[in-house]
Amino acid sequence: MSERRVETAAMDALMVRLFDTIDEANMAWVIAADQALRGAFGAALIDLVPSYTTLLVHYDCQQMNHAEALGLINKALSGLEPADTQAGELHDIPVWYDESVGPELPLVAKRAGLSVDELIQQHCNHDYCVFALGFAPGYGFMGLVDEAIATPRLKTPRRKVAAGSVGIADRQTAIYPLLSPGGWNILGRTNVPLFEYAKRGEPLFRPGDKVRFRAISRAEFEADGGDTTPMEERP
Repeated sequence: MSERRVETAAMDALMVRLFDTIDEANMAWVIAADQALRGAFGAALIDLVPSYTTLLVHYDCQQMNHAEALGLINKALSGLEPADTQAGELHDIPVWYDESVGPELPLVAKRAGLSVDELIQQHCNHDYCVFALGFAPGYGFMGLVDEAIATPRLKTPRRKVAAGSVGIADRQTAIYPLLSPGGWNILGRTNVPLFEYAKRGEPLFRPGDKVRFRAISRAEFEADGGDTTPMEERP
């Protein structure tokens, strides 16, 4: 772990920076820090948001001041040891990979010098770490995608990306929980209702979990109630 830095994010929030670069190995430390800080702040903690390299600590400034919060962070993280990353849950996510619902499928394959089937196999051939939640309820930022299939975001984002769309942006991959704008390269669609889990206050994905994508046929996708409506074309 690189040298820890604590930065002021707001009058009642501090950003704990553990790393400067994204790496799956970071998560063992981020999870350990998350656990230590939750225990240290207790009822004074309003929110704690772990991410790729940082944790945002939002505390009740009526219960403690800036200096006290800073001292609590430094004390809680002193002598920190990495957590057991095997404790995270492994999620099996069925995906229908098809150009009608994953319009960038052939483009990403061509860019990588692969056939569409080889691209699908590559995307399914790794257990992706959930680094952070954000953008929309239930949306998990996952990685790291193999460099061979890493693809920059679209220059012109779509106005509407269907719920369940599975995409790639640079070395990240993710699932859109609900209909929303977006600029990721869409490869397919899943029927796993991420937004419904989040709406109940029980997000399916949590930082430190792993996600494994599994290719299924259109018939399997439809049998599971999947929406086969083609993706809207970009303007």
